[in-house]
Order: sequence, then C-alpha cells, then structure tokens
Amino acid sequence: MKNIIVVSIFTITFLLSGCGIYSHTGASVGDAETVSVAYITNMASIVNPLLSQNMAEKLRQKFVNETPLKLVSNEGDLTFSGKILTYDIKPAAVQGNQTNALNRLTISIEIVFENKKAADKNFTKTFTNNIDFNATDNFQTKEAELSGKVVDMLVQDIFNAAFINW
Repeated sequence: MKNIIVVSIFTITFLLSGCGIYSHTGASVGDAETVSVAYITNMASIVNPLLSQNMAEKLRQKFVNETPLKLVSNEGDLTFSGKILTYDIKPAAVQGNQTNALNRLTISIEIVFENKKAADKNFTKTFTNNIDFNATDNFQTKEAELSGKVVDMLVQDIFNAAFINW
C-alpha cells in the first residue's frame, strides 16, 4: 500500500511539473511558454565592461534552468529588459584610527518585466544588492568574483519578483 501511495505522489508531481503548474523552485509561469531577455544597458557612472553581458546571461540561465520556459531572442511571452543604474565602491566600516576596514560594492539595476499573458504581473522595479570586502584587498583582482556574487543575488531577487511574487 505504501508503494502505491509513493508512486502516486511521484507520478502526480512529475505530471504537474511537466505542465508548468509546479516547479521545484516554486516558480509560477502561468500559461507563458517563452521568455526573452534584452541587452541590459549600463548607465552607471563607473562602468564594468562585462557587467551588462553577465547580468543578461545569468538571467537567461536562471529562467531556462528553473522554469519550463523556452528562451527566445525577442518577443517572448515574458520579456525582461533593464539598465544598470549604480556600480559603486564606498567605505562600509571605519576603524578606530579613522582608516577604512571594509569597502562595499553596490549594484542597482532597473528591470522592466512584461508578461504578455497576464498584464497585471508587469512591473518596473529597481533592485539593489551589495557585498562587503576587506579594504586592504586589491579590488581589481577581486572585482569579477565580487560583482559575480552581487549579480547572483540580484538575479535571485528578480526571479522572485517575477515568478514567486515576493
């Protein structure tokens, strides 16, 4: 009897995930079948030349890997576009001798999300995230790693806003 219940639960879960109703990430895509991510424009005063491309690519990977959506180059049922607004490095903590102990890398991005299947889900939002690092570290040698971590956090925030309604 136990085996029948386990097999039934597994079968139902498998069927529902194939229909796009359920996803292991909790993402809900409704009747959308395709997604497109436009080039992310970099409007920040400090420009990391790879940031736009990395942001767009990580968004694409996240959507393909964690939803049943198919990636298309443009005009998807769901479309994402945006611009990087901020890429800043500022002191985050000062020691007693007035020297900087930590620096903070902050990235802000404005995302425009359009859902052609459910217009009430559309949004334009600014997402901001940051990471602190030791002020004695050479930023240029750690920039790719640090910006990659912030981009990962931003991608998760964007994913949550679009598909999990956080």
